[in-house]
Amino acid sequence: MQTGASTDQGVAHETGRVLKQVFGFDSFRPNQEEIVQAILDQRDAFVVMPTGGGKSLCYQLPAHAMPGTCMVISPLISLMKDQVDAAAATGLRAAYLNSALKAKERVAVQRDLMAGELDLIYVSPERFAMEEFIDVLGHVDLAFTAIDEAHCISEWGHDFRPDYLNLSTLTKRFPDVPVAAFTATATHRVQEDIVTRLGLRRPHVVRASFNRPNLFYKVVPKQKAMQQILRFVKDHAGESGIIYRTTRNSVEETAAMLAEAGIKALPYHAGLDPETRAANQDAFNRDEVDVVVATIAFGMGIDKSNVRYVLHGDLPKNIESYYQETGRAGRDGDPAQCLLLFGYADIPKIRYFLDQILDADEQQHALRCLNEMVNFATVHVCRRTALLKYFGETYPESNCGGCDVCAGEVERVDATRDAQMILSAIARTGERFGMMHVVDVVAGADTERIRQLGHDQIKTYGVGKDREKRYWRFLLDNLLAQGVVEQTEGKYPVLQLCPPSREVLFGERQVHVLRTRKSAPKRKAGAATAVEAYDEALFDELRGLRRRLAAARRIPPYVIFSDRTLHEMARKFPVTGAQMLRISGVGEAKLEKYGKPFMEAIAEFREGRGAGA
Repeated sequence: MQTGASTDQGVAHETGRVLKQVFGFDSFRPNQEEIVQAILDQRDAFVVMPTGGGKSLCYQLPAHAMPGTCMVISPLISLMKDQVDAAAATGLRAAYLNSALKAKERVAVQRDLMAGELDLIYVSPERFAMEEFIDVLGHVDLAFTAIDEAHCISEWGHDFRPDYLNLSTLTKRFPDVPVAAFTATATHRVQEDIVTRLGLRRPHVVRASFNRPNLFYKVVPKQKAMQQILRFVKDHAGESGIIYRTTRNSVEETAAMLAEAGIKALPYHAGLDPETRAANQDAFNRDEVDVVVATIAFGMGIDKSNVRYVLHGDLPKNIESYYQETGRAGRDGDPAQCLLLFGYADIPKIRYFLDQILDADEQQHALRCLNEMVNFATVHVCRRTALLKYFGETYPESNCGGCDVCAGEVERVDATRDAQMILSAIARTGERFGMMHVVDVVAGADTERIRQLGHDQIKTYGVGKDREKRYWRFLLDNLLAQGVVEQTEGKYPVLQLCPPSREVLFGERQVHVLRTRKSAPKRKAGAATAVEAYDEALFDELRGLRRRLAAARRIPPYVIFSDRTLHEMARKFPVTGAQMLRISGVGEAKLEKYGKPFMEAIAEFREGRGAGA
């Protein structure tokens, strides 16, 4: 008779075998094994796992191992084909059902589904809402259901979608089918809401660490945004990146500016027709362009693994959105950059939209979220610590090594005396003028308006003429962000003093600001450290081969092999099947489909270099 312990060992051995043979990995990433085990044990599960944590493996491996069909419910209609291609590359019989399919194609997929010919089926929440589809599922042997982007069911989440509410019937309609809900971001409040709405039954709960150690977080003052964006993109030439802008106009202008500078960039926003949006997204996914400039309409669930940077040209409305969007960088585990351009002028724009929210509680919640985002950008604490704290997690180290604060790229300086100059200028001009006029007064600008108003005669006129105007605008941004100064609403906002202003003026309160160091030290080892050395020439050759193979098969390059896998090939030079299977990310199915041309390319490269390569 087999004991429980030996049974557990047998299951662990089997999952380990599938992990190696099918997916090409020697070991699970943190939390993956216990999630897989819960699904294999037919338990409900709730999983918070950051982007890049290996979420898809948690349901693809059980789909390989269990009889029946795994149904994945996902809102990512535009990405379902790529997700199916990625699953098929591991040997799964996979398909999708959504509105993008023609009627004949939908009938064929449903026929295969009902005949038990599919291991994995992707469907949208709208499809699940259709009674005729529910009837189809009644004839299907469902192994389990995985719900992707599960935060969309919570009205307290950052991306609530009403069509997700119908998923609350899932456990009632199919009481014997386990449900695993996955999300990359959820506060404890959102987590409780998801579990309740989905009716999960004593779920196995996993809250993986929200820490993404390969991401480097940096915030710089927004001054001339277009120039800053162009300079950053040129510094990362040839790398894949996403630039987020708030409005459609700014998306179009930024994409056009980059294109004029010779950078392969395309726009993405809800104002484009569906065909153009899909074509631009495909071009980015398939490495045909380096940069996509987008509104938040782009990106949820992006599977592209080799995004090397995410740049926010405008302030996100909350930390959850920022975390989700930066999480699209570095999914392959290699270092990636996350840059935020922060300017106070973005805040009133966001406030305008928040003021349109009718529900008072919802509006207050949104305002609190905005304030937390502003604090993240302006307070001198480790960026990683601040992000993790928002999600209820404590970062154990005093220095993460992976943000501008910890790397010493910014410094906290006492700006109390300069703040007093600005506040005095606001007071002496009667609290009736906007930012630019106050800056002109402090900087001693010689303008007709200043002379007409007699502001060239007040005591604070020209007290800051030894500094550039942009410094005084930067300081005012900080005073507004810290609540030391207030700004009225309306078409012509003016600056006004408030109780904290008077505390600063009378020396009862200090003002500190973050400033980029003129000579920033080299980044310390730790988070976002360099990739282990590899042969760059071979990597470039393998990347070109991958691109050609992907184009011929009409799939994204990352479906074949990730950059990380190519890096390892360019370190170890595998030229036999056995050597190739020892490369992380190369399983038996991928070896059979793609191994030969890569081994031939490596062998030819070695011959060109000499046998000692």
